[in-house]
Amino acid sequence: MSAVYCDRCGEPLEGGSHTACAAARTLEPPRFCPRCRRRMKVQVLPRGWSAACVEHGVLTR
Repeated sequence: MSAVYCDRCGEPLEGGSHTACAAARTLEPPRFCPRCRRRMKVQVLPRGWSAACVEHGVLTR
């Protein structure tokens, strides 16, 4: 399933410009689940990050 929501601001990807979000995401982890828009639990690690959605599981980098 593809992303429906912006993982930085939580707004729908359609109908808006998310260029600022994309630029910010190069330096910071996602804050919202791109599939359900829930706020994720984020942990910043020395070599990346981990973000967990209660519905869709863990994303890592």
